[in-house]
Amino acid sequence: MADSPREPDRIASFATVLGVFGASVGATALYGRMTGKQLPGRIRLLDVALGGLATFKFTRLLAKDAVTTPIRAPFTEFEENAGAGEVNESPRPGHPQHTIGDLISCPFCLAPWVSTSYVAALALAPRVARAWAAAFSVVALSDSLQFGYDQLKEL
Repeated sequence: MADSPREPDRIASFATVLGVFGASVGATALYGRMTGKQLPGRIRLLDVALGGLATFKFTRLLAKDAVTTPIRAPFTEFEENAGAGEVNESPRPGHPQHTIGDLISCPFCLAPWVSTSYVAALALAPRVARAWAAAFSVVALSDSLQFGYDQLKEL
């Protein structure tokens, strides 16, 4: 099994991922301009709260959930079960799989991608964006209640 990529290769592959992110934002902005859509003049606090909670849950689901392992499998290697339906995985060695594995196995790394998509969706399709945010916020709240219930049973 190969080791992690050398530092110059790692930096180059992360630069590529950042370039894809920037190009995606630029393409979305161009699409918005062509269709006459604009970012809202201000974003409501409720949209920020729902978006933050939904981004938290969605990125955990993508990066850690056992059920989404098939999405990550080409880019990550299983390490161990982490409890509560989550797993710990590490990026597969080699380029570019390692960089993609870094991104999709890290909820903190995915959050800027997901939150930027959410804010763009607020401009392009606000009802869909709010419905997505509400759905994943409900799941996050449900998860919190499940953990709380488990703690209460221990008393």
